[in-house]
Amino acid sequence: LIFGSDFLCFHYFDSASRKGVVIQNMSAVVLCLDVGFSMGRSPPGVESSFDLAKQLVTMFVQRQVFAESKDHVALVLFGTEDTNNALATGEQYQNITVHRHLQLPDFDLLEEIHFKIKTSIMEADILDALVVCMDLLQRESVGRKNERMHIAVFTDLSSPFSSDQLDVIISNLKQTSISLQFFLPFPLHHDESKEPGNGPSGDRQRHLFHGKEITPQQKEGIHMVQKVMMAVDEDGMDDVHTFRDSMEHLSIFKKIERKPMAWPWHLTIGSGLCIRIVAYKAVTMEPLKKSWATVDAKTLSKGDIQREVVYCLNDDDETEISSDEIIQGYCYGSDIVPFSKVDQEQMKYKHDGKCFAVLGFTKSSQIMRHHFMGTQALKVFAAKGDEHAAVALSALIHALEEMDMVAIVRYAYDRRANPQVGAAFPCIKDKYKCLIYVQLPFVEDLRQFAFASLRNNKQHIPTEEQLSAVDSLIDSMNLVQDEDDEVEDIFKVSKIPNPQFQRLFQCLQHKAFYPDDLLPPMPPHLLSMTERPREVTTNCQAHLEAVKKQFTLQDAGKKKDQKTGHELFRDVRNEEPSTKKTRQGDDETEAFSLANISEGDITKVGSVDPAKDFQMLLKQKAANFQEVSQQLQNRIHEQLGMKGLQYYEKGIKCIVVFRRAAVERAEVQCFNRFLQSLKEQVQGGPLKEFWDMIVQENISLISSDEAAESCVTPEESKQFLEYNKMPEETAAAAADGGDVEDLFDMM
Repeated sequence: LIFGSDFLCFHYFDSASRKGVVIQNMSAVVLCLDVGFSMGRSPPGVESSFDLAKQLVTMFVQRQVFAESKDHVALVLFGTEDTNNALATGEQYQNITVHRHLQLPDFDLLEEIHFKIKTSIMEADILDALVVCMDLLQRESVGRKNERMHIAVFTDLSSPFSSDQLDVIISNLKQTSISLQFFLPFPLHHDESKEPGNGPSGDRQRHLFHGKEITPQQKEGIHMVQKVMMAVDEDGMDDVHTFRDSMEHLSIFKKIERKPMAWPWHLTIGSGLCIRIVAYKAVTMEPLKKSWATVDAKTLSKGDIQREVVYCLNDDDETEISSDEIIQGYCYGSDIVPFSKVDQEQMKYKHDGKCFAVLGFTKSSQIMRHHFMGTQALKVFAAKGDEHAAVALSALIHALEEMDMVAIVRYAYDRRANPQVGAAFPCIKDKYKCLIYVQLPFVEDLRQFAFASLRNNKQHIPTEEQLSAVDSLIDSMNLVQDEDDEVEDIFKVSKIPNPQFQRLFQCLQHKAFYPDDLLPPMPPHLLSMTERPREVTTNCQAHLEAVKKQFTLQDAGKKKDQKTGHELFRDVRNEEPSTKKTRQGDDETEAFSLANISEGDITKVGSVDPAKDFQMLLKQKAANFQEVSQQLQNRIHEQLGMKGLQYYEKGIKCIVVFRRAAVERAEVQCFNRFLQSLKEQVQGGPLKEFWDMIVQENISLISSDEAAESCVTPEESKQFLEYNKMPEETAAAAADGGDVEDLFDMM
């Protein structure tokens, strides 16, 4: 949809340099909104014309805001109870208000449109409002480099107007090159055969407004719009839209506008050929703008927050050290290799700076498509105004195209950047020629995988029926329609906006309007952006069923139990006859794995993975729960003595495993005694952090609801995680500065 400045972007081609550069035009746009009495009237349960028009205006402004557009936007209201415009004299240009003069759109304008603008009980002349908009554009565009001036009118054409100056208005629109658009609540047909009364009843339905025939005043307004739009431009009727149709197009946030930045340098081939070039980013991954800031939750001010980074030693006193005493260290296995700032500076790859040097040429078939990498693709043109460079680069491009070859290039953005090796492909279009540079991988960037061939296994060779079914499925899901030598891509990825950006902008706008409300759900049009087109889904249903019939799924049955390492590598010479062997159940047979063999027999709870060792020991028949659990408790105390988050997490894992095993083996009292003792040790002092982790994980005593052997009630189990208060006499003694001996006596 052509709306305001959304289409103000074209390509400029320089014949000398064969260069295509996107030119961003600055525009001045006036939004002219009808807020008269008739705009707010509608049947119950139906959105009024004013509500729809205000949604459209909001969508346009928010697109400009989030696109960081440099276009200036003004808002003029007609049908207001007050009058505020530069042309108002006597009874002329009454009930017309310039709500916002030309300036960059912002969130303040969005809030004013959303909350402050209401309908009134007055009406105003639409042509007078049009004159006010034209005057506003001409007066406030003086001294500004506006490449285009535009007026968008939102109305239902119900207000009376005087057409005495209509011809003068049309003449001024032409002279000032002001473009015009109308947005109406009903479709507008300029074909006279489709006017009410001249055509069949189906055509008359197109002129229904809120289920009723349009009024005589609206019919007069339609003729006025037709006359103005056809006089300004032969295709002027293409700029008349309905509210509903426009809303579908404007529901997508406009992409952020980026000014093309040139990278001028030289393309060198050996030491004797140098071509002046300029490169532009043709494709690059657009990152989210880093506009997030940490602010005070109450004042929402960045100045109220001050961030301070302090480095401390990991000792009991947490000794603070200055930043001058800190250097970087590279973790090489268990060793730390120190690197100072001087070392880091000397380690950097040194080169001569900017570079675009051709290393050689190769067949294009040697460059695999899946080897394209990097975050950008560059288009390389000859420098503007340099005819010798244009001729030389053109010859190189044509030679590569005719020989089906590409150039292998060493590219470095500047002295600070590491050099790359990439491929430069020839690109010849009707209006320009260029090289397209794409980065290629180094050996560390490649991931090599070896798979067995499917051709050697007859079970994997498809039948002709299966091949035919898959071929038909692919044909039915073709996203390119070729009709009458015209190729149409019905799922053009380059036209799909990034759903991540769209969702972010939607949530930001909602939070700006309603800061205390929850975020809105994901709108359906965002969810459907990356889904299969409807026509493709319809076409492929029958072929999908055919594929399912050709590739049937069958139950493979129960998988055979794998043998353990002991059974695979046992010594059969000393074994008893098979009749004397006791047959073990399936539950006692472990799955064979090389990891289990390499671990060997576990005889005690180790320090590497005590939780796993504890579980493995309990699986042994001769395991003594009391003994094994005591070993686990010792390991837990060792982890606490090391005082580190990673050791605390390992201790928490051990406690969780201990608790689960105590419930399963009816050893509830053993665990409860341990946890009570542990609480007394860690609840206060330097191990308080570990107790907080236990509370956060909700690891409490085993209650009678979990195991009948427990004498702890659910209420006691819940209260167990609460902090114990210091006895009053102890607290008083500490406050009075009592003797240490007295404190020990109390303990």
